[in-house]
Amino acid sequence: MSTELLTLLTLAILIVAFLYSSVGHAGASGYIAVMSLFGLAPAVIKPTALILNILVACIGTWQFWRAGYFNWRLFWPFAVLAIPMAFLGGYLSLPTSVFKIMVGVILLFTATRFLVNPPEDTVLSEPSRPVALGVGGVLGLLSGLTGTGGGIFLTPLLLFKRWARAKEAAAVSALFILFNSASGLLGNFSSTRYFPSYALVLALAAITGGTAGSYFGSHRFEPALIKRILSVVLFIAGAKLIFT
Repeated sequence: MSTELLTLLTLAILIVAFLYSSVGHAGASGYIAVMSLFGLAPAVIKPTALILNILVACIGTWQFWRAGYFNWRLFWPFAVLAIPMAFLGGYLSLPTSVFKIMVGVILLFTATRFLVNPPEDTVLSEPSRPVALGVGGVLGLLSGLTGTGGGIFLTPLLLFKRWARAKEAAAVSALFILFNSASGLLGNFSSTRYFPSYALVLALAAITGGTAGSYFGSHRFEPALIKRILSVVLFIAGAKLIFT
């Protein structure tokens, strides 16, 4: 890759990290979309996205936890089955074109719902343990198969079901993404034994954008703004899954 293309890719990664981290996400779907547009091979895209996801999720988890928004009681039932299922998904290489289109349509619908009529920032009840365990397992598998952390699915679910407020959902999703991305990366490495050579440069950009975005998301942005930003994030992710 030429210096000019690498510079543009690095800038794009920084912007994606800032946008996603402000709503408690780590940006994997955005990284995948950007790297696809730059013509990187799938064997490079998946582990790179997971590496960047881990870095930004670490920062987001710390920022939202320090701000007092993390809810362990809400988090752990989703994570118990998600982590091993993410490893399995990362290990497997399955044809997922039809599935990606279906998920992309769901994300676009969710984005429209947030943009037109964002749900109230209130909590009605927390999910039952069996529901959270089952949902977590499914999201973990999806995150491993697609090279994402699963937060792009978990956050809107938490908000639409009113299981969490906006910033609490962001905090829970950040740690959920961290564990799933680490597990998925281990699964991917177990099957491919490959890491991209220029991941360090992209990692620095992701850390910079993720630090700024998670700070503004946890300390400055209001819940309504976070939901608007989330709608943009979901549009990007949905379009990526459908068209790339």
